[in-house]
Amino acid sequence: MDGAAARYHRDFPEGVPVMDITLALADDDATRARCWPVMRQLRPHLDEGRFLAQARRQTTQAGWRLLYAERGGELVGCAGFRISEWLAWGRTLYVDDLVADEHERSRGVGRALMGWLAAHARAEGCAQLHLDSGVQRFGAHRFYLMQGMHISAHHFALELQPPAPVGAASGRDAGHLPGL
Repeated sequence: MDGAAARYHRDFPEGVPVMDITLALADDDATRARCWPVMRQLRPHLDEGRFLAQARRQTTQAGWRLLYAERGGELVGCAGFRISEWLAWGRTLYVDDLVADEHERSRGVGRALMGWLAAHARAEGCAQLHLDSGVQRFGAHRFYLMQGMHISAHHFALELQPPAPVGAASGRDAGHLPGL
């Protein structure tokens, strides 16, 4: 057995098919709607209508694309991404969303999506591929590290919702920023 075949068999459990995954880009609402049941697993705060509207806006405004994976005609994973330039990183492919259907995890879907994204980034002249992952997603972190990624930064966020009126039951004092 040659080295590539040996690596293939070592990396994937015996009997797990991975070569039957088909990847394509979802360039219209009908195809994006097919992706919704899997995307909802990662983005439960959206409903299908908001997802489709936001996907159209992000495509127009930021060049966002949606890659999807099928196995046997069933949608099993998807990845939203964009290519842009940053002073810090140069031309970079940024992965906004990456999800394998919960019943398809550890069956090569994420690896196939990541492989396509990395190859596409190289073909587009990108210097790097980046993504953020929620701090609670330990399984995803293990997967990204196994794909050769490294933890390069902390991502900070500030909620910019209007402050609750003084005296409103908001769980925090109006005008007070904890920890500052």
